[in-house]
Amino acid sequence: MNKAKKYSPEVRERAVRLVQERRGEYPSLWSAVESIAPKIGCSANTLHEWVKRAEVDGGTRPGTTSAEAQRIKELEREVKELRRANEILRTASAFFAQAELDRKLKS
Repeated sequence: MNKAKKYSPEVRERAVRLVQERRGEYPSLWSAVESIAPKIGCSANTLHEWVKRAEVDGGTRPGTTSAEAQRIKELEREVKELRRANEILRTASAFFAQAELDRKLKS
């Protein structure tokens, strides 16, 4: 099983900057990426994803930015916790309502 390499943010930024600076020297973005990726030590697909992510974050390409994606993830986690809490409260409420009915019937 291959373990994915982890690249530091500095390496990623440098690689993206290199692609953006040299983009005009190549006929396409992909050819620029293919040329620069071996120099960085990553695959062309990885570098291409980094470039696309940087373009989205920079506003030059449409899509969900990293900050927005992180916020969405946090909100989804919060919704999940709140739903779980509501279910617990619903169950507790039903339990205590039933206990109250049982108490009144015994009286």
